[in-house]
Amino acid sequence: MVHSVQISEDSRSVSTGVTLQVNICYPRPKLDSKKLAILLHPWSWLGGNMHEPTLEVLTRLLQDKNYYVIRYNSRGVGKSTEGEDLKALVQEFLSEIPEIDSLTVIPAGYSHGSLIASLHPVLNPKVKTSHILLLLTMFHTGIYSLALRDILCNPDARLLLIYGDKDEFTSKSKYEEWVDTLRRTDGLKAKLNVIPVMDASHFWQSDGARTALQQAIDSRIS
Repeated sequence: MVHSVQISEDSRSVSTGVTLQVNICYPRPKLDSKKLAILLHPWSWLGGNMHEPTLEVLTRLLQDKNYYVIRYNSRGVGKSTEGEDLKALVQEFLSEIPEIDSLTVIPAGYSHGSLIASLHPVLNPKVKTSHILLLLTMFHTGIYSLALRDILCNPDARLLLIYGDKDEFTSKSKYEEWVDTLRRTDGLKAKLNVIPVMDASHFWQSDGARTALQQAIDSRIS
């Protein structure tokens, strides 16, 4: 059963000086949830938006687990601004929660959104931060590779990487080589899990791929 009983979608101004179109799913108040997931969509210049079907699948899963789920339309004007918008939106939301002990925050991104999600830092030890990245690229661009390294070298970090072995943009062998490089990161301290999904494309269109995606995430979050 889905726990969320309220969904709001409106414009919200953040400290970076922009106004974002934001969708928030709220869990039942009586459950006193301290879990937040923020989902980042594919590149807006190629039509990505917060209602992308794969993000809808993840939203339903996270609702079942009593998360606040935030999605928003990225302004899509550059890596640094998108990362700052994400951090500002998360901080604004957390400021509305009076007690942050035992709080869980999941920055999760799909395709280009995985790059932006990587720019969100691991929060203080009172906050369990778990990144979930559904991959398109292998983070070779400077700012993203540095951000990913910061996550990998943080002992409080939890990082789940998921990719389809039939991805149209990156071959299975390329992913395997890259994952091996990540596992050999000098100073690796994060809890790193990597899940390849058989017969899944970049677009996660088949029922089987989406079911496998849900199972992969469901088994690693609470």
